[in-house]
Amino acid sequence: MSENPLHRAIYLTGPTASGKSAVGVHLARILGAEILSMDSMSLYRGMDIGTAKPTMAERGGVPHHLIDVLEPWESASVARYRDWALEIVEAIEARGNRPLFVGGTALYLKALLRGLFEGPSAVAEIRERLETVVEVLGAPALHVMLDVHDPAAAARIHPNDGRRIVRALEVIETTGRPLSELQRQHDQPAPASVPVFAMELPRPLLYERINRRVIEMFDAGLVEEVRRLQAGPHPIGEVAAKGVGYREVLAHLAGELDLKSTIELVQTRTRQFAKRQGTWFRGLAEVRPLPVPADDPPEETARRLAELVTGEA
Repeated sequence: MSENPLHRAIYLTGPTASGKSAVGVHLARILGAEILSMDSMSLYRGMDIGTAKPTMAERGGVPHHLIDVLEPWESASVARYRDWALEIVEAIEARGNRPLFVGGTALYLKALLRGLFEGPSAVAEIRERLETVVEVLGAPALHVMLDVHDPAAAARIHPNDGRRIVRALEVIETTGRPLSELQRQHDQPAPASVPVFAMELPRPLLYERINRRVIEMFDAGLVEEVRRLQAGPHPIGEVAAKGVGYREVLAHLAGELDLKSTIELVQTRTRQFAKRQGTWFRGLAEVRPLPVPADDPPEETARRLAELVTGEA
C-alpha cells in the first residue's frame, strides 16, 4: 500500500462533455467512494451553468468535495488545491471510504499524481540583481543568458517573461544545476498501481455532445448567470473570467459579440479545449485510456471501470 494517500485514490478524467460526472457517481456507488472534483472552475460558487457543475440531484447522494469553495473573484494555486485534496483524501479514508477524483483539469491531475516542484528558496541578493538587469536591459537580454546555461528552459520560457527567466537563472546560481534538469528528476510518474483512467469517446460524438451542451447552457441561463456574477460584491476575478464560456459571455455583455456569434464561439473554443485535454492525457504515462462506445450508458461504463479498478476484469 502506497504511503502517499494521493496514490491510493482512484482517478477518472477525460475531455469536457465526455460524461465523467455521471460515470463517476455510478462508480462511487459501486466502490463505496466519495468524489473529489478535479475541475478548476467548479471551485467557484455561483458558476454553475458554465462549468456544467453536477446538481444535487445528479450527485445522487454521493458526497462531493472541492466544489463551491471559492468566491468568483478569488483564485487558488495548484499547490493550494493539492493541499486541500490531500486533507480531504485522508478524511475520506478515515471514514472507511475510497477517494475518487473526477474531472478534466490536467494540471491538477499531474500535481496530484507527481507532486509539485518548488525548487530552492529565493535568495534576495541574487533575485534583486537579476531583476535589476531586467529593468535596465529588458527580459530578452536575460533570456539570451538563460539560453546559454539552460537551453531546455529557455525553449519553454518566452523571452519577455521576466519573472520566469529570473527564477530559472536564480535556480542555476543557487544550485549550480539547470532548472530543467531538476524538474525532470522531480517529474517522475506515479506508481503503475495507481488507477488513472481517461474516458475516450469517438471524436464526432464528443463534438456533437459539446455543441449540444453549449446550447443547453445558454438555454439554462448562462448569460443571466454571468450578468448576476458581474453584479455581485466584486466582478468575476481574472482566473474565473478566462474560463471557456465565461469570457465569451463577458464579451457579449460588453457589446462585442451578438448572441449567435457568442454561442458559436463557445462551441468552437470548447471543442479546441477538449482536443488539448486529450493531448495532455495521452502525454501522461499514468493515464490508461478507457474507450467508451457511442451507445454505452454511464452505469455500464462505471461497471466496466469498477472491474478494472478492482482487478476483476
